[in-house]
Amino acid sequence: MEIALQGHYGYRRLVWSSVPSILMMLVGSIYSVVDGLFVSNFVGTSAFAALNIIWPAVMIVGALGLMIGTGGAALVSQTMGQGDCYRADVIFSMLIRFTIVLSLVFMVPLLLFMEPLARLLGAEGETVRLCVIYGSICTIGLPAFMLQMCFQSFYMTAERPQLGTLMSIVCAVTNMALDALFIVVFHWGLAGAAAASMLACCVGGFFPLWYFSSRHNRSSLRMVPGKMEREPLLQASSNGLSEYVGNISFNVLAICYNLQLLRMMGENGVAAYSVLLYYGYIFAAVFFGYNITVTPIIGYNYGAGNTKELRSLLRHSLILLLVLGALMTLVSEISAGPAARLFVGYDPELSALTKHAIRLYMISFFIAGVNLFTSAWFTGLGNGKVSATVSFIRNLVFELGFVFLLPAVMGGDGIWLAVDAADLCCLILCVSLLVAYRKRYGY
Repeated sequence: MEIALQGHYGYRRLVWSSVPSILMMLVGSIYSVVDGLFVSNFVGTSAFAALNIIWPAVMIVGALGLMIGTGGAALVSQTMGQGDCYRADVIFSMLIRFTIVLSLVFMVPLLLFMEPLARLLGAEGETVRLCVIYGSICTIGLPAFMLQMCFQSFYMTAERPQLGTLMSIVCAVTNMALDALFIVVFHWGLAGAAAASMLACCVGGFFPLWYFSSRHNRSSLRMVPGKMEREPLLQASSNGLSEYVGNISFNVLAICYNLQLLRMMGENGVAAYSVLLYYGYIFAAVFFGYNITVTPIIGYNYGAGNTKELRSLLRHSLILLLVLGALMTLVSEISAGPAARLFVGYDPELSALTKHAIRLYMISFFIAGVNLFTSAWFTGLGNGKVSATVSFIRNLVFELGFVFLLPAVMGGDGIWLAVDAADLCCLILCVSLLVAYRKRYGY
């Protein structure tokens, strides 16, 4: 089936067009999980906890690449919809260069303040040293990591989502092979896990940089010379702000969850939450992959003034995501036990806690897809403010509030149910926003 931005998208075309991006995100999530599996089973619970304490801080900076990519993909696709393909190439090129500059700007201060940062996030004793080791190696790989995140959003805009899937598979194989070599064979511990991840990111970040600049490029986008322009950079950044806010919120939430869990359950609570996040991210990758696919399609049709197709995209997407959400919730409930045993089966008490946490937390996936899509919808329309508002309120108002409120009322279970309560409140907000902006955008 043809994968292009123009033309009508019914259920069948939406599903098949989103498969490469969904696979790209699924494979990417799986090779992120591999680090956790190797560290948990071959290095230990303390190292596993340290990895998940420091990673949110690194991710807050790395997510700038996602912000530029998602906001930029919508802007570039709108420009293509208006018929100016050369201008689209110019904007794409300056956004990639801007990503590299940002990564270098943030690298040095993050390296210098890694230890106090680890202590601020709740690490103590030996865990501080482990956090510094993992965080420092990941920071050195920041340029590759940010480029990889940025390019993920442009594969669909370039009408080559299959390339994104291929890159994810190559990166996954690289990461898993190096994890086995560095951790199991060389016994490098947490440092080996970090090195394996960053070397895989080098493949995912620098190969597409070469491809889009080379004469072998057969996609709809290419790197071209040009000066940096303030307006497109600001427009792309503000438009992608929702994805950045979402990632910041996710990682701020992870920090708050860890602090609460350390206080209430100790390292076992952090380890259980870490498994929950790895497992949940595999399921969430389906939603992320769908949104990466549909955002440039929305932008293209908005740029072309095709309101009829926008209405169709909205209706079909909401129905698809509700069906997917129901299926994923069912699968997650059934597979909670095997997932817990896979990660922490060596500790029966921790395994039981993890299984219980997954079953409570994953109820939210029934409606989470609609909430995430609503944010992507407004990103595609170029309304970064509304998109960011959805992400901010869902995570830093609703979920963060429930993380502290529900445990006070319900005890330990309140931590795992916080996301369920937050997504239910956010669904009401999302439906209200979609109705409120209907006349403005004509959908």
